[in-house]
Amino acid sequence: IIGFPANNFLKQEPGTNEEIASFCQVNYGVSFPMMSKISVKGKDMHPLYQFLTQKSKNGVMDSKVSWNFQKYLIGKDGHLEKVIAPKTLPNDTEVIEWINK
Repeated sequence: IIGFPANNFLKQEPGTNEEIASFCQVNYGVSFPMMSKISVKGKDMHPLYQFLTQKSKNGVMDSKVSWNFQKYLIGKDGHLEKVIAPKTLPNDTEVIEWINK
């Protein structure tokens, strides 16, 4: 699990990378790596999210990042396998079953 902070949604993550990582750890119990803040939508979308959201790049599906905490499940082979809605918790059965398969 890797977190990619983005300030694309109602400017909810305006802080520094360190402030965001600390906030996520304290308020959400995040223990996984938090990367530097990037853009996950719009004309300045980071190349990683271009791959994740464009079928022409990932070979699987088009998607849009609808809100913070959207999850992209990537297989061991590096291929996009599934997109999970932001409201679905990381410990949801769907996510856990995918990890354990």
